Amino acid sequence: MIKKPSDSPVILGHISGLFGVRGWVKIHSDTSPRENILSYKEWMLSQNGIGKSVRIRQGKRQGKGVIVQLEGFEDRTAAEVLIGAEISIQMDQLKPLEVNEYYWSDLMGCQVMNQQQESLGEVVTMMETGANDVMVVKRQGSEQLIPFIEPWLLDVDIEKQCITVDWEADF
Repeated sequence: MIKKPSDSPVILGHISGLFGVRGWVKIHSDTSPRENILSYKEWMLSQNGIGKSVRIRQGKRQGKGVIVQLEGFEDRTAAEVLIGAEISIQMDQLKPLEVNEYYWSDLMGCQVMNQQQESLGEVVTMMETGANDVMVVKRQGSEQLIPFIEPWLLDVDIEKQCITVDWEADF
């Protein structure tokens, strides 16, 4: 298991399109709720291996999405180059969490074990279902969905990158 460095970026979403003619862009936000991405006033945009720090001038929820105007991008033509850019922040920009709360980014890559100490695989992503969050766990090319809630969730050890669940290996 490889521990993620504390200075590794946390991906919050990406720029998905243009909005209007004054440099506004549409944001696909992976935060919950979507507009929480606006609470971080400085982002790192990455495209083709090149990163650039940007500041939000204005932002708001627009329908089911989020739109922002970034400093230095005054019109549609200037903002066009941003489409597809990945939005991230540094770990130290994240707000502290309460006990037994986790950022999804901390769960990615964790090994999932059951009570019999059988490896169920690695967390590759998380999903919201409305009722509860679900881990997508991958092992040997196949994926299984495991609820991230009691009574199935028994222990989360971020330091050891291990999650223990009450789940059968062949379920």
